[in-house]
Amino acid sequence: MIKMPYKFSPSSLSLLKECHRCFWLHFNKNIRRPQGIFPSLPSGMDRTMKEHFDKYMRKGELPPELKELNEHVKLFDDEKLLNEWRSNRKGIRWEYSDGTVLKGAVDNILVLKKDGKLIVLDYKTRGYPLKDDTAGHYQDQLDIYYYLLQKNGQKVENYGYLLFYYPLEVDEKGHVVFETKLVKMSIDIKNAENIVNKALDLLKSNIPNQSKECDYCKWAMNYDSLE
Repeated sequence: MIKMPYKFSPSSLSLLKECHRCFWLHFNKNIRRPQGIFPSLPSGMDRTMKEHFDKYMRKGELPPELKELNEHVKLFDDEKLLNEWRSNRKGIRWEYSDGTVLKGAVDNILVLKKDGKLIVLDYKTRGYPLKDDTAGHYQDQLDIYYYLLQKNGQKVENYGYLLFYYPLEVDEKGHVVFETKLVKMSIDIKNAENIVNKALDLLKSNIPNQSKECDYCKWAMNYDSLE
């Protein structure tokens, strides 16, 4: 029996790109991929960066990482609303007519000084410098954030920012020094809408075949062959 309505997030929708069968099983049968140990460093960095940015927001300033944008933007200073949009429980959400819910939790929001449009700023922690295709892996996530903001009546710009942090060196005091790189990303809200529609169409259809490219499907196929 097909399960409805669904609850989507950018991270859960990313499974759609990896394997249609795993995605279908996840949402329709509650059969989820095995999860390994979740590293605590990214969540710790995320919390620390939010506190860091909020200190500057309360002073009406931008942190050093964003000084190049100083003439054009300011940090979103509605703290109550920002905390709601950041919350994994609440987040920015939209409910469709069939009861399906799409929800996302942002890291931070910038406001364009000239017209008040919103710009999403997302923090990313990595262990090494960026490659040419690194930022592109987060395109769908950003598009979904903008789609949600627009659905909630917010005026948004047509670009966003990814702020990457990666370790550079250890100083004489034993402190790890991080390098930062700010990447500007064009936004395609139509892409987000297409992702949701594709997900719903897939989930309302019959279970997809096992994928030879999916390690989880390959494991299942090899296990079945032993019986």
